[in-house]
Amino acid sequence: MEPLSTRDLPRLSWIDTLYSNFNYNTDGYDGDAAEDRKSQDGSETMPFIDESPTMSPSLCACGPDGEAISPVPPEGLLPGGDIEKGLEMKKLVLSGFLASEEIYINQLEALLLPMRPLKATASTSQPVLTIQQVNTIFYKIQDIFEIHKEFYDSLFPHIQQWDEKVTVGHLFQKLASQLGVYKAFVDNYKTAVETAEKCSLANSQFQKISENLKVKGPKDSKDSNTHVTMEALLYKPIDRVTRSTLVLHDLLKHTPKDHPDFPLLQDALRISQNFLSSINEEIDPRRTAVTTPKGEARQLVKDGFLVEVSESSRKLRHVFLFTDLLLCAKMKKTSVGRQQQYECKWYLPLADLTFQTLDESDVCPHIQVLPEHEIEEMKIKISVIKNEIQKEKKALKGQSRNVERLRKKMNEQESWLLLHSPTIPFRIHNKNSKFCPQSYLFLLSSDYERSEWRESIQKLQKKDLQPCHLTSVELQVLTSSCFKLRTVHNIPVTSNKDDDETPGLYGFLHVIVHSAKGFKESANLYCTLEVDSYGYFVSKAKTRVFRDTTEPQWNEEFEIELEGSQCLRILCYEKCYDKMKLNKDDNEIVDIIMGKGQVQLDPQTLESKNWHMDVIEMNGIKVEFSMKFTSRDLSLKRTPSKKQSGVFGVKISVVTKRERSKVPYIVRQCIEEVEKRGIDEVGIYRISGVATDIQALKAAFDTNTKDILVMLSDMDINAIAGTLKLYFRELPEPLLTDRLYPAFMEGIALSDPAAKENCMMHLLRSLPDPNLITFLTLLEHLKRVADKEPINKMSLHNLGTVFGPTLLRPSESEVTKGHITLASDIWSHDVMAQVSVTWVQVLLYYLQHPPISFAELKRNTLYFSTDV
Repeated sequence: MEPLSTRDLPRLSWIDTLYSNFNYNTDGYDGDAAEDRKSQDGSETMPFIDESPTMSPSLCACGPDGEAISPVPPEGLLPGGDIEKGLEMKKLVLSGFLASEEIYINQLEALLLPMRPLKATASTSQPVLTIQQVNTIFYKIQDIFEIHKEFYDSLFPHIQQWDEKVTVGHLFQKLASQLGVYKAFVDNYKTAVETAEKCSLANSQFQKISENLKVKGPKDSKDSNTHVTMEALLYKPIDRVTRSTLVLHDLLKHTPKDHPDFPLLQDALRISQNFLSSINEEIDPRRTAVTTPKGEARQLVKDGFLVEVSESSRKLRHVFLFTDLLLCAKMKKTSVGRQQQYECKWYLPLADLTFQTLDESDVCPHIQVLPEHEIEEMKIKISVIKNEIQKEKKALKGQSRNVERLRKKMNEQESWLLLHSPTIPFRIHNKNSKFCPQSYLFLLSSDYERSEWRESIQKLQKKDLQPCHLTSVELQVLTSSCFKLRTVHNIPVTSNKDDDETPGLYGFLHVIVHSAKGFKESANLYCTLEVDSYGYFVSKAKTRVFRDTTEPQWNEEFEIELEGSQCLRILCYEKCYDKMKLNKDDNEIVDIIMGKGQVQLDPQTLESKNWHMDVIEMNGIKVEFSMKFTSRDLSLKRTPSKKQSGVFGVKISVVTKRERSKVPYIVRQCIEEVEKRGIDEVGIYRISGVATDIQALKAAFDTNTKDILVMLSDMDINAIAGTLKLYFRELPEPLLTDRLYPAFMEGIALSDPAAKENCMMHLLRSLPDPNLITFLTLLEHLKRVADKEPINKMSLHNLGTVFGPTLLRPSESEVTKGHITLASDIWSHDVMAQVSVTWVQVLLYYLQHPPISFAELKRNTLYFSTDV
């Protein structure tokens, strides 16, 4: 391997300074670091791979106090809009990564050095280790070394001959495609470390070898060989697997989007992130362990915050799944300055735990479910506080106390939301209930989450488990250890996130679920899509059921609204039609989850206007899908149709005049069809319809197809509801008009009820007749939908949230006039939250108002006027 040197690789003068102070220990090269990964009882903990897109550690230098600092080029060389400077930064990133790659290869070589003689002596009469032990300890090290050696040798000349045309994306793409070797290494890691420890205890010769391995330093470094333990070196591939992902984030930051490297680096990042997600799911259960008083290893497999129904009320609990028991705890209140502690509420041995359904004699406790509008109102309050916090920070007045006060208030409201949102029951039973309650009930927000808990428990129950009964002292020791062993430290609320953490995506995610394969038997199959919002996951869309097949071809497109979302989950189900298989918790037939998977929503990957194709692998099943993201400003931007003969994108006055009607035909027909067979549909207007069906209906209405009534009667009702929403969204001007937008904003803000009434009614009178009559028709329809809220779960507030941003929004002229400041910020998540609240409030005001008659509006005397 040719070493990297400053002689062969010319750099900017400040880069030389940077690398002369390079702190390699920040990249995980400290040989003592492995000791920190031991728990206090000496048991091995499984490392967790960090996927956060932070600055690559390869670019960390050492400050005067020894702390890592980020390199900052001198004035004039800061990367900005200048492409040439951006590419210089890209070269810097690559140079740093190549330097760390050289060190990594030297570490792998240090591991391979004893492997060869140990293998050679294994077949002699006096072996140090058996051939099986050698293969276990050094599993896949040779393959990993060869992959990185080839990568280094290929990358090195590209940096030597650097110019703006050099491409390296294909090299990272190839490296990412070989990550399967790391999968095998990670699966074997714990066994390798345990085998090395046992062999060290049993053989002093091997112990001497494993505690003193020599690693060559970089050729240009003043450091000579360093001595590292085998355990520390075995951890290096675990640590290194995330470094390529981190550097890809940095490279993309400094690569122009039109550079040939950009799509290649994006693809490499996608492969790496998906790999890390799958690896983390598998290594999480092996992260932490504790030794029992009997000397047995009790390992923490999974933990998280769940809502328990206890004495008919909701309680937020921290649940810990160990290898032999499930423990439910709550955080004890402690005085300021004292360490927090858990209090055990109950525990259940896995040997006694079952998921069997209730007997007829068992009583299912009443589950308190709040009206949906209360949940939505809390979301609005949280959005308003988020906006206030952003304003406080921008003001730069140093009022940290005020920010902390707002954060505390937001934490309380988000915690309330997490407590009251979940509705999916997860019941566990105790088949040996002499001393404990017979069953426990949790509420979850996601079927994905419920499936994860169930599968984790069932996987452990396949082992030969013996019932365990803890003494009070043993229980106290175990509960105390939970604080150190926990992997989930805070409830998933915004106020617990760092300021520099990504806020997630706000806008619309378009997803096409193409197909799936890998099923062994024919079944009735469908998929659901979940995204995270406000700290928990919500089901957003569902494909049709594809009957009796092993290779379903759905090819269905959905539009999903994102509210700070960071992750998309896909669950694949087998539809069950057997009415004998009712779930007594929710009185619904239980469909079988065939597989599930998730993908991170990376803004850099999704910001392209093009479709991004991906595959999620789940239990041997592969689901193929495509997605693209549209920000709020683009999704709601209104572009008049060039074809004035249609109805979409055409002024409502033009359409009603042509049709000689008071309300457009499309509005009347969609409302009629929804009221005929969709008014009882759960989530009507909230659940996404299939985009291809919506486009088919759009084309039919635009061309005035004769068969439109037949199409409507055959079409899925959610597609019809989606067509109506799309019609209003694509109007060249919002239904409540650009002209009246500022007046609506002022009117809804009035405090005096009488003044607000007169103003809001006057504004309706000011609308053009086609707009007013159509709006009143829609209002009465939505009220009829809300009357069925106990069945369809759609309250007035829900409907206001769905239609508000579609019917009312500022025009571009309003933005440029200065009615709304910072045009570039209008669709940022904090400003958008406040504006959206007002839109919803306007529509909700009219929805909650007694019936409004067009004739009466026109007849009434004007008591209050406003300049519109």
